Amino acid sequence: MSDQDFNPLLQLQGLPIFSLVKPEHIQSAVKGAIDHSMHVVKTVVKEHENNPTWDNVIAPIEEADDKLSKIWSVVSHLNSVCNTEELRVAHDSCLPMMAEYSTFIGQYKPLCDVLKKIYKSDEYTLLTTAQQKSIENSLRDFRLSGIDLPEDQQKRYAEITAELSQLQSNFANNVLDATQGYTLHVTNYDDVKGLPSSQIKMAENEAKKRELEGLVFTLDIPSYLPFMTYVENRALREELYKAYVTRASDQGPNAGKWDNQENIDKILKLRHELAQLLGFESYAHLSLATKMAKDPADVINFLEDLARKSKPQGKAEIAELQEYAQKLGLEGELEPWDVAFFSQKLCKERYDYDPQELRSYFGVEKVVAGLFTCAERLYNVTFRPRFGVDVWHEDVRCYDIYDRFSSKIGTFYMDLYAREGKRGGAWMDECMSRRYRSDGSLQLPIAYLVCNFTPPMNGKESQLTHDEVVTLFHEFGHGLNQLLTRIDIADVSGINGVPWDAVELPSQFNENFAWQEEVLNFLSSHYKTHEPLPKEKLDALIKAKNFESAMAMLRQLEFALFDFRLHLEYDPQKGSRVYEILNEVKDLVAVTPQYAQARFPDSFTHIFAGGYAAGYYSYKWAEVLAADAFGRFEEEGIFNAQAGKDFRDYILAVGGAIDPMKGFISFRGRKPQVDALLRQSGITVPASEA
Repeated sequence: MSDQDFNPLLQLQGLPIFSLVKPEHIQSAVKGAIDHSMHVVKTVVKEHENNPTWDNVIAPIEEADDKLSKIWSVVSHLNSVCNTEELRVAHDSCLPMMAEYSTFIGQYKPLCDVLKKIYKSDEYTLLTTAQQKSIENSLRDFRLSGIDLPEDQQKRYAEITAELSQLQSNFANNVLDATQGYTLHVTNYDDVKGLPSSQIKMAENEAKKRELEGLVFTLDIPSYLPFMTYVENRALREELYKAYVTRASDQGPNAGKWDNQENIDKILKLRHELAQLLGFESYAHLSLATKMAKDPADVINFLEDLARKSKPQGKAEIAELQEYAQKLGLEGELEPWDVAFFSQKLCKERYDYDPQELRSYFGVEKVVAGLFTCAERLYNVTFRPRFGVDVWHEDVRCYDIYDRFSSKIGTFYMDLYAREGKRGGAWMDECMSRRYRSDGSLQLPIAYLVCNFTPPMNGKESQLTHDEVVTLFHEFGHGLNQLLTRIDIADVSGINGVPWDAVELPSQFNENFAWQEEVLNFLSSHYKTHEPLPKEKLDALIKAKNFESAMAMLRQLEFALFDFRLHLEYDPQKGSRVYEILNEVKDLVAVTPQYAQARFPDSFTHIFAGGYAAGYYSYKWAEVLAADAFGRFEEEGIFNAQAGKDFRDYILAVGGAIDPMKGFISFRGRKPQVDALLRQSGITVPASEA
C-alpha cells in the first residue's frame, strides 16, 4: 500500500494514530465503515432469520459497529480538540451519512424481527444480564426509531434526524466561532488593575500570539472568568460580560453574525415533530423514555421543590452581596457584571479565601498524582504513564490503568489545556469500549479526558484553581465509569447504556474527594516550598465551599427548568417561546440581577448541540444520588475499603447493564434522599418549606 493510499482510520487495532489523520481520510473511512456495517446487518439477518442467536446475528453486527464507532470517535474527537476549517467540513460531510445509517438501523424491520425472536426464545434465558439488557435496549430503541411507523412517516423520521444532526452541528460551530470571534484588547495595564499576575501573563501571551501590544482577553473561560472576578474597572467588566452573554445571537458586539435563534427555532420544531411522530406528547416525554425519571411531572416537581427550598437562602445571599457592594462604594444597584467581582471580595473578607492565591499549591503534576492516589486507595487500581504514544497535541498525556493483579484494564488520554481550535468546557468521551472481539481477544476500554485549563507558560508548570481541580475530579469520575467496567458487551459497557440522568453520578460523586482534608494534604504542594496547603488555608477553602451555594443551586435549576419546560410546552402554533419561558422560569427561581439583552440560550450547547435536550435536569438528579452515595463514605470513612469496593461493584463496574436505581439501593441500602444534596450544599431549608 502506498503512503497515498494509507488511511490511519482504517488501522484502528491498537491506539489510534491521531497525528496521521487528515481531513481527506475521513469521508472515505466513515462511508466504508457504514457500508460494511449495513452489509453485515443485511447478510446475517437474511442468513439466520429462521434460527437467530446471539452468536450468529448480534455478535457479528456488534463487531462491525465497533469498527464504525472507533472511526467516528476519532473523527468527532479531533473535530472538538483540533478544529480547523478543513476538518470541520470533512466532519460535517459525514453527519448526513451517520444520521442515515442510524435511521436505517433503527427502522430495519428484519433486524427487529430477529431480535424479537431471540428475546422470545429459550436461549434468551441463558444469556448474561448484559446481553439481555443489550437486546431489551435495542428493542426499545427500535420503537423510538419509528419501527412501527408507516413507510411515509419512517421517511419523514429519517429526514428529521438528518436535519437535526446538521442543525445541532451548525449551532455548536456558531458558538465556537462567536467565542473566538471576539477579543478585548487592552494597552493600558491600569485598566485591568486587580487581575492576578498569572492572568496578566496569559493575556500578554495571547496578545503576542496575535502580534499585538499589551493584553488580549478572550471569551474562553480561563480568560473570561478571572477578568469578571478580579478586574476593578467596572466599564470593562460590563463590556466583556455583554460580549459573553450575547454570543451567537442578535445582540452584542457581533450581533447577527453567528445568530443561533433560527437554529433554535428549527431544532425545537423538528424535535417536537419527531416526538409526535413516535406517539409522544412532547419531546420531554420522548426524552424520559430512556431515563430514570419516567414522568415529566416528577422532573418539574423535583426541580421546583429544590428551587422552593433554596430560594429563601438565595435571596438572603444576594441581599447580603448588594449591601456589601454598597459598603465598598458601589452606587446604585448591583449589576450582573458585578456579581463575581463583589462575591470574590466578600468571600475573601469572610474566609480569607482567594481562589487565585491557591494556584501556587495546585501544580498540575501534583494534582494528577493525587487524583490517581485517590482512585488507587478507593478501588485498588494503579496508574502508569504510557510513553511513545501518538497523540493529537504535544500537551496530551496517556496512561494505563491496572487492577490489583497488575493486569491492564484500560487506557486514557488527558488533554488539559485551553488552545485555539479546541471546544470550550470539560468532558470525558469514549475512544473504545470494553468488549470481546470476534477473534476471542478482549478489547480494553479507552477514554478521552478533556479540560480547558490555563496552559503552561514560559516553561513553567500550569497551576490550577481549586475549582479546576474539582472539574478534573468530575471528569475523571466519568473516566472511571468507562475504565473500571467489567461488562464486555459494547452497548452496555462503561458509560454506554447508562440512563442520562444517572450518568453524572460517578463524576459528581468523585468531586467530593477534592474537598476532603485527607486528600488535599497529598493533592497540594507549594511550587517553591513543596509544603501542602497550610491548615488555615485548607480550613478557609472548605468553609468557603458553600459560599453563595443557594445562588449557584438556583442558577442550575434555572437552566434545568428552562430546558425541560421548553421541550415539554412546545406548541407549533405558538413557536419556540424561548424568552417567554425563560422569563417565567427566572421569575420563579432567579435571585441575581439580570441583563435584559442577555441571550444565554443562543450558546446553550448542552441542549441545542449536546445530548442534554430535556435532560439538563440530570445534573441535579444525579447530584442527589452522588451526595447521598458519598454520605456512606462520610459515615464509614472516606477511604473505607468495603465502601470503595461496593461503589465500584454496584455503580462503576456494571455500566448500563443494571438498572442504576437497583445499583444505588444495593450500594446504599435504601432509595436516595433529596435532603442529602441540600445538606451537602449548606442550604438550610426554612421550616415552612421543609
